[in-house]
Amino acid sequence: MQRVCFLLKVRADRIDEYRVRHEDVWQEMRDALTATGWHNYSLFLREDGLLVGYLETVDFDAARAAMDATDVNARWQAEMGSFFEELEGQAPDAAMRPLTEVFHLA
Repeated sequence: MQRVCFLLKVRADRIDEYRVRHEDVWQEMRDALTATGWHNYSLFLREDGLLVGYLETVDFDAARAAMDATDVNARWQAEMGSFFEELEGQAPDAAMRPLTEVFHLA
């Protein structure tokens, strides 16, 4: 399994709403993530809007491509895009740049 960690930045004026939106992620979205190979997926949000995402998957590029092919992901990304800073016209999931793992305690 690949362990993938990424960072995004939630706009300061949207942090509270972002938290609320993630209290009830659509079941269809949850099902699609699982079906396309996103496992142990977590999001952590700091008070200043720094978002840390973590997931495990066999192949991150394949898992991301599979999600890109779903209708539910297109709808979710369209709704969530305005929550983030510095996307430069990209959908939030396209802006995910995995961090390089430098240590792992097995």
